[in-house]
Amino acid sequence: MVDPIVSTTAAATPQFATESKSAMDKDAFLKLMIAQLQNQDPLEPMDGTDYSAQLAQFSSLEQLNNINESLNNSIDANYLLTQSVNNTMTATLIGKDAKIAGTTIAFEDQENAQFGYILPADAKDLKVSVKNASGVTVKVFDDLKSAQGDYKLDWDFTDDNGEKVKKGNYTFELSASTLNGEKMTAAQYLIGTIDGVRFNAQGTSLLINGLEYSISDVFEILQNE
Repeated sequence: MVDPIVSTTAAATPQFATESKSAMDKDAFLKLMIAQLQNQDPLEPMDGTDYSAQLAQFSSLEQLNNINESLNNSIDANYLLTQSVNNTMTATLIGKDAKIAGTTIAFEDQENAQFGYILPADAKDLKVSVKNASGVTVKVFDDLKSAQGDYKLDWDFTDDNGEKVKKGNYTFELSASTLNGEKMTAAQYLIGTIDGVRFNAQGTSLLINGLEYSISDVFEILQNE
């Protein structure tokens, strides 16, 4: 009398039921195929065609995995190379002047600060106010060119009374109207010398006028006069 065949498939299944991966990797595929062979019915073994098909699937999976790994390694290598080139090129900017998108001026006993504005059209009622960290206006520039164009200003860090301001951060703000009396929006920028380059996990940043800026904040490199 032939003993009844007891399938152990149910006992083997839980080890795969706990898989949380969205896609089966080659190791899981191989384990599944081995488990299938171990638990097949001896009276009805797996068809050779089915087995060959599964081996072909495993081979394809292995090749795709290797291709994916090679692509990832290539992307990482290209990224590191590009980053290295960018860092080297950025270091050559030290000592050059740059236009920076921003309105904050750090005063640390330097002689003066340069900033500017770009008028998209002719303007009126144009003025630039410089405020301290508390928001108090310390300096007002109101005798300004108001025709469409790009203009620079020099501030010697004195207030409207001609006295030197205290060390700290200051901001400048432009207000203007169009010839029709509507409020005008104008681009404002700082001009500063690139004193250094800093490399960190967030990328490369530039040290300008005592403050740190992202490379994306710089929109023009100027020829030093």
